[in-house]
Amino acid sequence: MDNHHPHRHPAGQPHRIDLVVYPGFKALEAVGPMSVFDYANVHLQQHGRPDGYAVRVVAAQAGAVQSDTLMALTATHTLAQLEQQEVAGEECEGGPGCTVVLVGSRNIEQVLAASPDLVAWAARVAPRVDRMIALCSGSFFLAAAGLLDGHRAATHWSVAALLRQRYPAIDVDPDAIYVRDGPLWTSAGVTAGIDLALALVEDDFGHALALEVARDLVMYLKRPGGQSQFSVQLASQGTAHRDIQAVQTWIVENLQEPMPLPALAARAAMSERHFRRVFVQETGQTPSAFVDAARLEGARRLLESQAALPLKTVAARVGMGSEQALRQLFVRHVGVTPQAYRERFGGQGRR
Repeated sequence: MDNHHPHRHPAGQPHRIDLVVYPGFKALEAVGPMSVFDYANVHLQQHGRPDGYAVRVVAAQAGAVQSDTLMALTATHTLAQLEQQEVAGEECEGGPGCTVVLVGSRNIEQVLAASPDLVAWAARVAPRVDRMIALCSGSFFLAAAGLLDGHRAATHWSVAALLRQRYPAIDVDPDAIYVRDGPLWTSAGVTAGIDLALALVEDDFGHALALEVARDLVMYLKRPGGQSQFSVQLASQGTAHRDIQAVQTWIVENLQEPMPLPALAARAAMSERHFRRVFVQETGQTPSAFVDAARLEGARRLLESQAALPLKTVAARVGMGSEQALRQLFVRHVGVTPQAYRERFGGQGRR
């Protein structure tokens, strides 16, 4: 176990997690994080420590709240009750702390239009809680409340453009699994809520406990920038232009080869200028940016799966001229060195 005892977790007092739901909420987004917190309590008990989390389901009215599936959750507390507690400073100020988690919906535009009270509630409560979290399209609640203005945020890829269009003051990251910006946390779609919950556990109780929970759930312990919503291969499959897609496929399958722009343009039977223009038009990024992304993803996979492979060999296999070039690529795009990435994401056999 890490020697990690945050100030907001006094012995014997669990951190309160208020999971906010409404009719039509995404069931998996609610149940996934709930399971993470439950497993965290189990592992804390195994280490002779008290529960770290007390999870409550909150809604406009108490009682059963139907999800987007056959499953319903029973709300034991109302939004009004929770707000009264926050105003009174119960359990938060000077106590173990509290976190509000707003779950997303498949039909977020309809839900948002029908939920002005929830948006106003979020705006009032946010300053009084330790962490305000929105999962997936739930980010629209925080956006409509003005809480994300001037902040970086994640959301489901399918509504990222809509979020950016409606709320231009938000720095929307359409690629991130989740984003932490001060007390505001937002995640990508559905299962990304589990990644965010694991990050909360690590933040509260350390890397070792979060890793134990991740192994229980057969999950990677992911981090922002450490993973993206889409793989390079998936992105290439979504390209409509056949010649550009063919070049993308060749890049992914031949990472060890040099890839200057003239050679890539020749593969598409285009001039360099035309190739670059069409590539950007089709993919939203330059050819060199795609090459970097493909090489980075290839290197990640090698670091995750082959613990004994020297970094110099990893660099060579993905077409990086040197270990230093690989390091620069990782620091620029991931924010950590290849060695640090391997230590965090490498297979269980290494630990």
